[in-house]
This record gives sequence, structure tokens and C-alpha cells, in this order.
Amino acid sequence: MTRYLICILLLSGSVQIHAQNRDAPYMQVLGIAQDGGYPHMGCTKKCCEMAWEDRSMRRYVVCLALVDPKSGKWWLFEATPDIKEQLHYFQALTKGHYNFLPDGIFVTHAHIGHYAGLMELGREVMGTRDVPVYALPRMKTFLETNGPWSQLVSLHNIALQPLQADSTIQLTENISVKTLVVPHRDEYSETAGYEIITSNKKYVFIPDINKWEKWDRSIVEEVKKVDIAMVDATFYDSNELPGRNMATVPHPTVTETMGLFEHTDKQTKAKIHFIHFNHTNPLLWDDEKQKEVKAQGFNISVQGEEL
Repeated sequence: MTRYLICILLLSGSVQIHAQNRDAPYMQVLGIAQDGGYPHMGCTKKCCEMAWEDRSMRRYVVCLALVDPKSGKWWLFEATPDIKEQLHYFQALTKGHYNFLPDGIFVTHAHIGHYAGLMELGREVMGTRDVPVYALPRMKTFLETNGPWSQLVSLHNIALQPLQADSTIQLTENISVKTLVVPHRDEYSETAGYEIITSNKKYVFIPDINKWEKWDRSIVEEVKKVDIAMVDATFYDSNELPGRNMATVPHPTVTETMGLFEHTDKQTKAKIHFIHFNHTNPLLWDDEKQKEVKAQGFNISVQGEEL
């Protein structure tokens, strides 16, 4: 069993950063890549070539675990196409201390990297029973009325838990979650962000948004209110997809976000942890770019780290 856990950690190419106070809730990063993961299907360019050759460079689709050691419970944020590996990965990182299945799953929206993993809970794979899945109204309706997701509901593999914009739910005495709504390409559902409030830290998680200026809030002010902000870093800059109209896949680039925080203090900048990297984003694989971003006071999410 020990050998198996070590293999999981090596294949993920990640490390567990600084052990936390084991009584305090914490977040654990189980994936950092955009919906297609890294390397990306069909990509043989420089950005992915090295990751196809070196398995230690591979990264799962963006996903977080919220862990409460005091209650022995944990929750998953995003049900990704990599959920099979990520659930085993979490077991490896926590040495099997928690139940294999989370006590609930929070999904942000109906793009494949954020909810497609729910299929693994169905009769063809795990055949789970009433796993709580938290979703905003349009996302909830989407799952209820479209197959194969509706079968998960009718067979009670999942139990949908309705969320409302700007509402807060209490998970334990130590943890609550506030749901935010952010502008994104909402073809099938609205898009959620989450503010996670624990007994010792406050987090905000916004892996997808069109542009910060499209939101009815100031991202600078939102970051100031929390301890850690895991935010959309799909693309490094606007030149990343040559020959493609970037307006069809709007996201705030890393350079744009850093510009917004240029005149804030170093404590505010240090709260930002970039996440949700497209395979073309050099922050996944370019040491020099990583150093440049860190030199400006920002953080880059690391798969396996505790926050």
C-alpha cells in the first residue's frame, strides 16, 4: 500500500507543502490545469511535448479539497474529468485518513472540466448513494433535465443541494461557504465562484471569469477581504493563441490581473494564487516566467499544496 501511495505522488509530479495545524481546516490543491488538463489532448507542440515525455510534469484539471480535521469531513470543489485520479491522490496525500468519497461536491458551472467527473458516480462506475452536489439554480436544472446527468439524480447517485447567489451555507461549526456569481460563457448554466470561510482563514476561488471589469465587484477589494485568492489564470497574455480570436474564449490574462494589482501592497499581491492554466500558459512549464511572476509578489498554485 505504501508503494502504491508513493507512486500516486510521483505520477502527479507534486509535493505537499508545509503541513498545517491538523486541527485547523485547510484547502488542498488537487489540480491546477484548464479543462483539458496538462498535457492537452492532441497537442504535440513545445508546451505539451515535454509533458508527454516526462510524466512528472503532468497536471490534473483544476480541483480543490476543503478539509476539516476536527469533524473528519472533506468536500470537493469541481468534479473534473480527472476525478478518479484525484480521489486516489487525496487519499495518498492524507494517508487514507478520510473517507474516499467527499461529504459534498461544489461545482462552478457546466463546462466539461468542472462537472464531467460526476459521471463516475453513476451505476457504470461507483453507483454512489446521495452524494451531495451543490449547484446554483441553472446548473441544478441542467443536471436534472439533461442526460446522462438526470439519471444520476433519478437513481439517487447524487443529491442536488440548491445554492443561491450571495447566500452562505454552514458546513460545520468551523466552515461556511458563500456562493458568488461571476460573468462567464454561460451557455448551459450560470458560473459560480466560492468564498470559503474557516475558523482560521478565508479563501476565494474563481477559476473561470470572462474579465474582471465585467464583474459587478472589484477583484482588488475582494482579494483584500480574504487570506488566499485562487483566481483564473487560463492564459498568460493575449498573444498566447496565435491565429485564434481570443475574444471567443475571454479570460483575464495573468498580465492583466497583475496590472490591476500593480499599486497594491505586497501583502495583497501575496494573497493571489494563480490557477486554471491552459496548456499553452508558460506558468505550467517555463521556469523563467514562473520566477518573473513570483518576483512581482504573486503566487502560482502548486498541485498537492496545502493552503
